[in-house]
Amino acid sequence: MELGISTFVETTPDVKSGEMMSHAKRIREVVEEIVLADKVGLDVYGVGEHHRVDFAASAPAMILAAAAAQTKRIRLTSAVTVLSSADPVRVFQDFATLDGISNGRAEIMAGRGSFIESFPLFGYDLHDYDELFEEKLELLLKLRDSEKVTWQGKHRPAIQNLGIYPRPVQEPLPVWIGSGGNPESAMRAGTLGLPLVLAIIGGQPTHFEPLVRLYKKSAARAGKDVSKLTVASHSHGFIAETNELAAEQFFPSTQVVMNQLARERGWAPYTRATFDAARTLEGALYVGDVETVAEKIIYLRKNVGITRFMLHMPLGTMPHEQVMNAIERYGKEVAPKVKEEVAKWEQKQA
Repeated sequence: MELGISTFVETTPDVKSGEMMSHAKRIREVVEEIVLADKVGLDVYGVGEHHRVDFAASAPAMILAAAAAQTKRIRLTSAVTVLSSADPVRVFQDFATLDGISNGRAEIMAGRGSFIESFPLFGYDLHDYDELFEEKLELLLKLRDSEKVTWQGKHRPAIQNLGIYPRPVQEPLPVWIGSGGNPESAMRAGTLGLPLVLAIIGGQPTHFEPLVRLYKKSAARAGKDVSKLTVASHSHGFIAETNELAAEQFFPSTQVVMNQLARERGWAPYTRATFDAARTLEGALYVGDVETVAEKIIYLRKNVGITRFMLHMPLGTMPHEQVMNAIERYGKEVAPKVKEEVAKWEQKQA
C-alpha cells in the first residue's frame, strides 16, 4: 500500500483576508511540502496541470523537477497531465528529464481533463475531446516503448523514424490513466495493462468497487497479468490533532473552492452539512485526526481494492504551517498505521 499527496497548487483568495497569494509564492511552498513529504516517508507526490488564475501549476514537471533535486526517495508524478491538449513528445521529454534528475522516480498520470481551459489555449476543439486523448495516448506509449518512432495521426504532424530524447532511467517510464469514474476509461486502462487512478471526491467510495472489477476484467480479457495491476485513488482530506480542529481548519477554504465549482458546473451549494456527511467512514472526505484518517484509508483498501492512496491537500488556500503539520502527521503517524493494518489484512487474504 502506497500513500502520497496530490495538489493543484491552488491560489484562491484567502478566506479571512480576501488576498490572493502570488503564483510564485505558492509554487515555492509546494516544493517545500514535497521535500517534507519525502523526509517523513511518504511514497508519492502528484502535481496537477491547470491553466487558470486560481491554480499555479500549468507546468507540473517544472515544479516536480525543483523538488526532485532536493528529495531522495519519493516518487514524483503529474496529477494529471491533460494529454488531450498537450504534445505527447514534449510530455515524454519533460518527464524523461524529470526521471533523470530524480534518478528514476518520475511518473506520468494522463487524463482528458475535467477542466477545459487548456483546449482553446492550445488551439484544440472540444468536439474532439475523446478522439484527442485516444490518439495522443497511443503516441505517448509508442514514445516510451521505442527510442525511434514512426507514427501518423489526425491531430498532430506525423513522425517518421525520429529519435526521442532523453531516454528515461526507468524502462518503461510509468504511465497511469486518470479517471473520474468513467467506465470506458477503466476499460481502456485495463486493456492496455496500465495502472488506474480514480478521482473519488464525492458520494460513497465503495461505489467505485465495480469500476475496479471492470478494470481488472478488461485486463484479463486482454491477456494482461491482473496481479500486477495497480489502482490508486485521489481524494480530498486533511489531518490535524483532533477531528474538530481538522474540520475547523479545512472547511473554510474547501467551501470556497467547491462553491466556485458549483457555480461553474451547476452543482448544489456546498454546505457544512455536506462537508460533515462526507467525513463519515463511508464518505469521500478524509478529514480528521490520525486515527480517523487511517481508518478511512484502510476501509477504502479493504472495500474498493485501492493499492495507492493520494490525499489531496490543501484544497484552496490554507496557511502553509497547517499544511506542513498535516504532512508530518500523515507521514509519521497515519502511513505506518495504514501499512501495518493493510499488511496484516493481506496476509489473511492470501
